[in-house]
Amino acid sequence: MMRLLNTLTGQKEEFKPILGDEVKIYSCGPTVYDYAHIGNMRAYIFSDMLKRTLLYNKYRVRHIMNITDVGHLTGDRDMGRDKMEISAQEQNKTAWEIASYYTDAFLNDIKELNIILPDKLPKATDHIKEMIALIEVLEKKDFTYKTSDGIYFDTSKLTDYGKLAKLDTEGLQEGARVEINKDKKNPTDFALWKFSPTDQKRQMEWKSPWGIGFPGWHIECSAMSTKYLGQPFDIHTGGIDHIPVHHTNEIAQSEAAYGKPLANFWLHSEFVMIDEGRMGKSEGNLITLQALKNKGCSPLAYRYFVLGAHYRSKLNFTFAAIDGAQNALSNLYSTISEYQEPKIGCAEFERQFLEAINDDLDTPRALAILWDIVRSDYPGEAKLESLFEFDKILGLSLKETWEELRRPLPDDVQKLVHDREQERQNNSWEKADELRKEIESAGFEIKDTDKGPLVKRKL
Repeated sequence: MMRLLNTLTGQKEEFKPILGDEVKIYSCGPTVYDYAHIGNMRAYIFSDMLKRTLLYNKYRVRHIMNITDVGHLTGDRDMGRDKMEISAQEQNKTAWEIASYYTDAFLNDIKELNIILPDKLPKATDHIKEMIALIEVLEKKDFTYKTSDGIYFDTSKLTDYGKLAKLDTEGLQEGARVEINKDKKNPTDFALWKFSPTDQKRQMEWKSPWGIGFPGWHIECSAMSTKYLGQPFDIHTGGIDHIPVHHTNEIAQSEAAYGKPLANFWLHSEFVMIDEGRMGKSEGNLITLQALKNKGCSPLAYRYFVLGAHYRSKLNFTFAAIDGAQNALSNLYSTISEYQEPKIGCAEFERQFLEAINDDLDTPRALAILWDIVRSDYPGEAKLESLFEFDKILGLSLKETWEELRRPLPDDVQKLVHDREQERQNNSWEKADELRKEIESAGFEIKDTDKGPLVKRKL
């Protein structure tokens, strides 16, 4: 039985799919105007862990993640300029080129983090028709009004607006927690469609019943999630920063349009902090996955680091902590490389592990159980069988690494190992040490044991 903490209710609840054993998940994806930073990537590792856990529990999963390539303004409440247009201007490229380049960069990052690719990655620019249709539904139901800069959603017509974020809408003051827009009827009203400026032509703009323009940020997720998953669907995921604005507005427009919930469960991952402050572009402290790689940290070490904290807990990043994660993961790889072919796992450890992961994805406890089994007295082949089971959820590439480290030695390295053994038997220690160095230079480590030399590839 899986239990998940539902942001909407604030309670940990037993998870049951809407329809049989099929689970439909929508995850808010990247705005592809720049490289994703490691704080962003935590949300995608979290949604991957959720999906892997559901699959392990024998559910069928349909997972959709959007690509935001238009409409996300610098101010989340519809003020400022489109992030795509700004990036295009700064880099002297078209907005379409920017979207394509950073989408590819994002896909490469999630591949390196061993994140299972979503079933679909729909782009906002490919779904303008669906967004216009949804706005028309809202217009017919009298939830919209027109201002000088766009078509807005009237939040005062929903009695439960802000329920996800527990917003005190009456206490909100314009300019305090939201940007000032004198045309809006209510501080929390948000744009469904923005008009193109009259004095310049945007790179990304479309005709609509209300005039030439582009969609607001929030409408894309409602339109695409409903198209590919229906409404309601089972689980909506994202970062905690999505709660007060983006997800709140998704719920408002979707429920106003169709009179039923958008999703049954809302799950949110916490921030990655740096120097105890939030990591973000506006804070000027972004760290990308490539930056970690440049410092010798593998992407999977970052994944391991993220799993060391519960997804609902803030995670403070330091380079010392990431070095610790790298060392721990390397030690794990090195240890399992000495185990023989897996067989007959450790049932009690597997029971404990599944219990931990089914308890709102308790990855710190799951990792502790992993190390408990490594340190246990069980035979290596039994440990390995269970560790491979654990890794179907953890995604640390244990099986792939074990197989790589145990591939047959090249003929020239085998000869070096044989010759070194001969020198050792002849007590020619100086020559044996020279051969050891040759073996290490070829990319291998050698360890002398009672059963003879153990040789494996360097990590």
